[in-house]
Amino acid sequence: MAITIYTTPTCSYCTLAKNYFRENKIPFAEHNVAQDQRKAEEMVRKSGQMGVPVIDVHGKIIIGFNKPEIEKAIRR
Repeated sequence: MAITIYTTPTCSYCTLAKNYFRENKIPFAEHNVAQDQRKAEEMVRKSGQMGVPVIDVHGKIIIGFNKPEIEKAIRR
């Protein structure tokens, strides 16, 4: 399963999301949009949002650390 999370270093919800994935041994790719303008633009194209975290679970875009939505997307 391909999971990508768009983050910034100071985002507490980003930290919660990353900890959730690590604790559940779910691999993910992280992109720090504060340092990578191309990834920031990619995040906005995918989500229409500028806030983080934006989580892409195999094409399903989830805004924020919405645990029920993440779990639902992972089970698909």
